[in-house]
Amino acid sequence: MPVTVLVPDDYGVGILARLDGIRPVRYAPGEALPAAAELAEVLIPAFLARPESIDMAGLPELRLVQMLTAGAERWIGRLPDGVLLSNARGAHGGSSAEWVVAALLTIYRELTEFADLRRERRWYQHRTDTLAGKRILGIGAGDLGIELRRRVEAFDATLTLVGTTARDGVHGVDELPRLLGEFDVVVLMVPVTDQTIGMVDAEFLAKMADGAVLVNVARGPIVRTEALLAELVSGRLRAALDVTDPEPLPPDHPLWSAPGLLLTPHVAGSTRGSLERAYSVVAAEVARFAAGELPKNLVRGDY
Repeated sequence: MPVTVLVPDDYGVGILARLDGIRPVRYAPGEALPAAAELAEVLIPAFLARPESIDMAGLPELRLVQMLTAGAERWIGRLPDGVLLSNARGAHGGSSAEWVVAALLTIYRELTEFADLRRERRWYQHRTDTLAGKRILGIGAGDLGIELRRRVEAFDATLTLVGTTARDGVHGVDELPRLLGEFDVVVLMVPVTDQTIGMVDAEFLAKMADGAVLVNVARGPIVRTEALLAELVSGRLRAALDVTDPEPLPPDHPLWSAPGLLLTPHVAGSTRGSLERAYSVVAAEVARFAAGELPKNLVRGDY
């Protein structure tokens, strides 16, 4: 019997239909599940979908939820007993690392300021800062950290990685209080867990060097927004945020007008080819599951 997989888009149906032993079934996110859902062993949620958007009672044979994203925090602890959860780690690290580099170049080369001057028709020629020589601390040592290192080293910057525990070439998170003040940039690349929510608080930010840049390409709740706002308003730190808390950002939120802030609406991984990259990971994970193996990106505990 083939493994029935519920797929939220036509592209995914086409990719999974090429696999032996897989029966992809299209469903429409937000609508009633098709009759074939009663046989589905695998569910692929739509991008950024929440568990409450799916009628789990209509999936009696469900054994695996396979994400299209690396972040799976919305689904952890929300699945029936015995249902596995696997993410798409490895799909979006490259594009997200590219966003980090673009953000840092924009800040250091003052591209936003030059765009403002253009609108004012002012020709203000002056020296800017540069990414070259910058010391970058990356908190999170997974796929994104690896991709970021390749890119920043091309600009003659250096990246030091921090993981949950120390290992060869990676510092442990317990070393952060000592490390934070030694770097020009701190990049957040961690998942949302009980340990990471709010980790970037007033104490964390106070340990960062004067003039340093905080980059959040992870999730909004990692940062205490009020604490960051205080540092931005004071002018001591700058920041680049692709994610915020709350998100989406309300129109009247003070982050919109905060000085020293580059802000984008959760688009670091949203580029041409992102769906193709996601399904290249998803197809491999579903194929392993259909062959009786555990997915490589299996989420255990908080991550």
